[in-house]
Amino acid sequence: MGSANRADFVIIGAGIAGASAAYWLAPHGKVVILERETHAGYHSTGRSAALYMASYGNEQVRALTLASKPFFDAPPHGFSEHPLLSLRGALMVAERGQELVLEQHWAVLEQMKTGARRLTPAQACELSPALRSERIVDALIEPDAADMDVNAIHQGYLRGLVAQGGELRMNSEVVDLVRHDDRWIVTTKGNEIWQAPIVIDAAGAWADEVAHLAGATRVGLQPCRRSALLFAPEGFDDFSKWPMTYGASENWYFKPDAGQVLVSPANADPVAPQDVQPEELDIAIAIDRIESVTHFKIRRPSHTWAGLRSFVEDHGLVGGFDEIQPGFFWIAAQGGYGIQTSPAMGEACAALVRGMPIPSAIADWGLTKEMLSASRLG
Repeated sequence: MGSANRADFVIIGAGIAGASAAYWLAPHGKVVILERETHAGYHSTGRSAALYMASYGNEQVRALTLASKPFFDAPPHGFSEHPLLSLRGALMVAERGQELVLEQHWAVLEQMKTGARRLTPAQACELSPALRSERIVDALIEPDAADMDVNAIHQGYLRGLVAQGGELRMNSEVVDLVRHDDRWIVTTKGNEIWQAPIVIDAAGAWADEVAHLAGATRVGLQPCRRSALLFAPEGFDDFSKWPMTYGASENWYFKPDAGQVLVSPANADPVAPQDVQPEELDIAIAIDRIESVTHFKIRRPSHTWAGLRSFVEDHGLVGGFDEIQPGFFWIAAQGGYGIQTSPAMGEACAALVRGMPIPSAIADWGLTKEMLSASRLG
């Protein structure tokens, strides 16, 4: 073991979970990220539709999202050359039979005291002119919802890691994890060996598989496929400022994206961890749902793709030490919330890894160590 590379923290996975934790840990020790793919963020991070929406998710997710906003609004000097957020707005519309769902979401928004407001169907169609007015019976708008520059956010974390002496190792799939005395011995497929007292499992959809290698307790992670497509709309001159528009039942959404319109059936189909691809049926369903509530005619998508959103039972994020294996720390189950929660999640987990309390600027939003811990799952 004398020839092993040494680190204070070995992070498995260079997606948004691993990158953000690495950024906050780098000032406190030697950090190395081991990534199995040829480039960082290949799976979920690089395929995100990327909308910051404070009301998204459960109480834990909302706390992390709100605590992340100050970082996005004013990132540290040199983090990014471009703004991380740009206002988009999120428009929820209800068709007949969906009124109660919209009312329930409105009740959450009222508690959060956001800038959200109710709209008439006519006002909704004015904001999102593709909608069929006869299909809409109620609506609300969250004007503070914003597009996120995912690449700038992700690369900002990774640049910060390297600038502070950390390492990012690509093509470094972990194949063996053994606890020896007070250290983990981590072996990659290329037979590179690392020693570190703490291993952080940020392997996304593969997090349970990594835990199994280490003899840790699985958290019951379920990867789910979500598909999307891009198309160039006909008959609409300027749609670049339209809000992200979605159905109250959350079974479709569309939003402007890079000069086209992005559409998704908002599916969450359970799959095994994999390099997921869109199913033809998903795309057909997306087109059918969107065409039924809008004036869009989607003749030929310019691009289709799918990504993985990984969830545990309560749809919250997991961050904390394993109950069985010492020095094995989870950062998993980002679901569809990983990017918008990454500043607070990364900073909170970096503190917990070091045995510190969650920073007060994050805890003040109601987040506790217990809310992140996998032990809450029973």
